[in-house]
Amino acid sequence: MEIERYFSFLSEDDIRIAGTRVGIETVLYDYIYRSQTAEQIADTYPSINLEQVYATILYYLANRQEVEAYVVDWLEHGERMRREQEENLPPVILRLRRIAAQTDTP
Repeated sequence: MEIERYFSFLSEDDIRIAGTRVGIETVLYDYIYRSQTAEQIADTYPSINLEQVYATILYYLANRQEVEAYVVDWLEHGERMRREQEENLPPVILRLRRIAAQTDTP
């Protein structure tokens, strides 16, 4: 069996479970960082099935170094984007935060 048939390799930083919009990082984050079982993961995401979850885990185990780097890059990218958004908030968000701060004070 060729495990790669379970995936769509859109680019080096975008691997999806074939036929879905779910990236392997979604499954692997739950598996690696949240210690969820394959069954729990499959129950969480209705667009993927248990076989696809196991295939993703197998792909990770067979390509551990590359996939770990892929997931770490994804996590770092997400953190960079959160920081950038926080540093460049739209004026409406700043105004809402000021209003909320004024409302919170007695």
